[in-house]
Amino acid sequence: MSSTSSWLTRTETPSDVPTVQALTLAAFGRAHEADLLAALRADAGWIGGLSFVATPAADPTGTPVAHVVLSRAFIGDVPALAMGPVSVHPDHQRSGAGSATVLAALDAARAAGERFVFLLGHPTYYPRFGFVRASAHGMELTMDVPDEAWMALSLNEGDPLPSGTARWAAAFGM
Repeated sequence: MSSTSSWLTRTETPSDVPTVQALTLAAFGRAHEADLLAALRADAGWIGGLSFVATPAADPTGTPVAHVVLSRAFIGDVPALAMGPVSVHPDHQRSGAGSATVLAALDAARAAGERFVFLLGHPTYYPRFGFVRASAHGMELTMDVPDEAWMALSLNEGDPLPSGTARWAAAFGM
């Protein structure tokens, strides 16, 4: 378990699954994102240890209030990770809980020897973690998305981002 200011982060456990499903539903307000998590857990793209939750530091055994998952993906033929969904309970948004889980997941991926992460996300939120516009590095998608929302990150300074078409775990339906 690691601490980021007022948040403790840890890997998701089997006992967290119902709470994480409810948290994701509360954060997004629709079942699609929560259903995606269940599908990811059953997918070959699932990587144990790369799904994180955050709990309040004052209540380390408390209910998780934020969650993030990284799953196996590819950029062309190069192994990468896809991030998402990132869920923060509405009562804890803008509190740092989401950032704590993202940082914990990225640190764990880096420690596991992973090199690249990509996501579809909010263009003013993810650059703070080092994400850049993926298309500027020759990364493509098989669907139309806003270019500023399609981002990638090299986990090791000096590793240039690969080019090619990104492929998510099958659970994403892409």
